[in-house]
Amino acid sequence: MTIDHSAGRSMPTGRLQEPTMPQGDVPTATSMFRPARPRRAFDEIIGQIRALIENGELRPGDRLPSERVLAEQFAVSRNTVREALRMLEISGLVLLKRGATGGAFISRADSSVVTSSLTDALLLTDFSLADVTDATRRIATVVTVAACEVITDEGLAELEANVEEVAKLVKAAEWERKAQVNLEFQRLLARATGNPVLVIIMDSLIGVLREVIQNVGPRQDDFTLRSRRRLLKHLSARDADGAAAEIERYLDRLHALWLDDSTAEPETPHGGAAAAD
Repeated sequence: MTIDHSAGRSMPTGRLQEPTMPQGDVPTATSMFRPARPRRAFDEIIGQIRALIENGELRPGDRLPSERVLAEQFAVSRNTVREALRMLEISGLVLLKRGATGGAFISRADSSVVTSSLTDALLLTDFSLADVTDATRRIATVVTVAACEVITDEGLAELEANVEEVAKLVKAAEWERKAQVNLEFQRLLARATGNPVLVIIMDSLIGVLREVIQNVGPRQDDFTLRSRRRLLKHLSARDADGAAAEIERYLDRLHALWLDDSTAEPETPHGGAAAAD
């Protein structure tokens, strides 16, 4: 089934178009959904709407039929439809609006919803600190190499500005703020790859790292700052091997410090105990 998205375009043969329907609304004169089986009605409603979004028959901005019409098409109660729509809203696929012009609309693309859900799932998973640092090392290395291959001058400028901000925070001994800005560096690096999937993965991992930092406290040293400056040189030279080696050395050391490895001697030029970056 194809949804009419432009004024004056006729609907496909066999479909009825309501003449008073606003542009972008989903036709309701004929059923676009199959009756849902009673024991799986809730899941089937969600599944059918998801499928129509995935195959492009429902597009961002489209308004779904009313609860009454959906209930008729799915052959379920309006309460069942209402709960399914609420779950779709929580997942970020549907936006529910109230009022005369309200209804259930297919959401615009927003990666923050995916990131939040993935971060929540990670935080609810039983994992160790070693798991976090190992995942960070692997993902950050991939991101660094990818960024090195395609990073623009604008992307480099954003990273350089981030590093300079960290330098000011180290000088001012603003360790908590420094830790957050350091995490932002990873987000900027992922964005420099131009790959939205890597951005979502990195954003989700950053959410977990933020929790780690809150638990163990921010590092009170400048070893990250010095590593970042070396990394910037490799990125500027488009030296993927050098950039990968630098990020791996940095994360290996951070891994050791986080796990209180006795072979790692934390540097604290500004005083204070070393904890997490």
